[in-house]
Amino acid sequence: MIELLRKRRSIRKFTDEKVSPESIKALTEAALRSPSSKGSNPWKFILVDDPDLLNRLSEVKKSGSAFLKNAPLAVVVCAESTHSDVWVEDCSIAAIIIQLAAESLGLGSCWIQIRKRPHNDGKTAETYVQELLGLPEHIKVASILAIGHPVESKPPVPVENLLKESIKYNRWA
Repeated sequence: MIELLRKRRSIRKFTDEKVSPESIKALTEAALRSPSSKGSNPWKFILVDDPDLLNRLSEVKKSGSAFLKNAPLAVVVCAESTHSDVWVEDCSIAAIIIQLAAESLGLGSCWIQIRKRPHNDGKTAETYVQELLGLPEHIKVASILAIGHPVESKPPVPVENLLKESIKYNRWA
């Protein structure tokens, strides 16, 4: 597992190769095996491989989402907000589980924050996705994951560069 964590990097450049049905099956199983508070499983996942929809999803924010138009697959991570008061946390856990599963399959991925981000001056990114994908109002959108075969290769972050000062033992001081 630690090797997987070392290798996983945010990938924003993908080949044209489609994600295989076997890989999609593995990714969906990983998503559905994600833990959730009290086993409530509020998360929902929309897999998008339609090039027109991917292009339109890539316009969800002014910056930080354009690379989605070149990804062969997107996973929209959303939740039935009425099922859990911690749906944000549950969706965040599911998103990283999917990203680690993608890495284990030789795929690259990158997380795009949607929740609490603007689409433009009059609309949130979440509302844009809800309208584009026909989501009911109570289905909230946490993030979108771009997934595909990586063009770029990034080395692991050296252990010396990890923020060791973020680790405390027993007390803050």
